[in-house]
Amino acid sequence: MNKRTISLIAVAAVGILALSACSASTGGETKTSSSKSDEVKGLTGTIGAKDFSEQYILAYLTSELLNAHGAKTEANIKVVGSANVRAALESDNFMGYWEYTGTSWINYNKNTAPVKGEAAQFAATKAADAKNGIAWLDPAPLNNTYAFAIRSDKAKKLGITSLSDIAKLPASEQTFCIESEFSTRDDGWPGLKKAYGLTVPDSSVSMLDTGVIYTATQKGTDCNFGEVFQTDGRIKALDLTVMKDDKEYFPVYQGAFTVKQTTLDKYPGIAKVIALMAGKLTTAEMQTLNAQADVDGDDPKTIAQNWLKKQGLI
Repeated sequence: MNKRTISLIAVAAVGILALSACSASTGGETKTSSSKSDEVKGLTGTIGAKDFSEQYILAYLTSELLNAHGAKTEANIKVVGSANVRAALESDNFMGYWEYTGTSWINYNKNTAPVKGEAAQFAATKAADAKNGIAWLDPAPLNNTYAFAIRSDKAKKLGITSLSDIAKLPASEQTFCIESEFSTRDDGWPGLKKAYGLTVPDSSVSMLDTGVIYTATQKGTDCNFGEVFQTDGRIKALDLTVMKDDKEYFPVYQGAFTVKQTTLDKYPGIAKVIALMAGKLTTAEMQTLNAQADVDGDDPKTIAQNWLKKQGLI
C-alpha cells in the first residue's frame, strides 16, 4: 500500500469520526423527520366545530394532525350554531375551524346569490373574507350542500326525482322536516320556497333537531321530505333518495379550514400541514366517516385518529 492510499484512508477516517461527533453533540439533528414534526411548533389554541358530527370529526382531524407537527391544540365541540362559531374565531376564542363557502358567502358576507361553479365560489369567498382578516386554506373536495331527501320507496311511488316535482304534488304530500337554523337562513327555507314555487303552510313543516330529521324522514310520519346534508352517511344507511336541485338553488358548500390571517402569518406551516389531508376529504370519504359517527355510533375523536393513522398522517 503506497503513502497516497494510506493518507486518503486516514483523511476518510478523520472525516467519519468528525461526522459522528457532530451527530452525537447535536442529539441527532441530522434526522429529517424532526423538521416535519416541528412545522407548527409553538402554535396553541382551540379548534372549533359547529354542532354536528362532520364538524366534530373535522375538528379532531385538524387538532390531531397539527399536534403531530409540533402544535398544542385541542378541539371544542360544544358551541351551537354557525354564527357563534364564526364569532369565536373573530374574537380569538377559536384558533380556527372548518367553514363552508356557501355559508360564509351568504351569511357572513351578506351576498344574496351564490356564485356559480365550485372554484369560482371558493375564490369569491376567499377574497371576501380576506377583507375581514380571515384566511381560507386550500379546500377539501367535499361539498356539504343542503338537499332534501325522501324514502326511496316513497319517491318511486310518487314518481318524483327533483325539487321541482315536489311543487306538483298534492298538498297533503308536501310535508317537510327542517332544522331551526335552516328555517331563517338566507340560503334556506324562505328562498327555497320562492325558487320552487312551494306554498307550504306552517302546519306542514316540522321543526326538528338536525340528527332527528334523518330518522323522521325514514319513518315518514312527521314528513315526507327531510332537510339533509349531502355528505351525511345516514342518507345511504337509511335508504333515502336525494331530490335533484334542478334549479341549482343551493350554493356550493365546499369545506376549508379558516384561520385569522395574523395567525397564518405567524405560523405559515399551518397551510402546509392541513394540505396533507384536505385533498383526501372528498364528499364520498366524508360520507363514510360521518356514517361511522351517525350510524355506527363511534366516537368522532376515535374516528379521526383511526383515519389519520390509516392515511399514514400520524
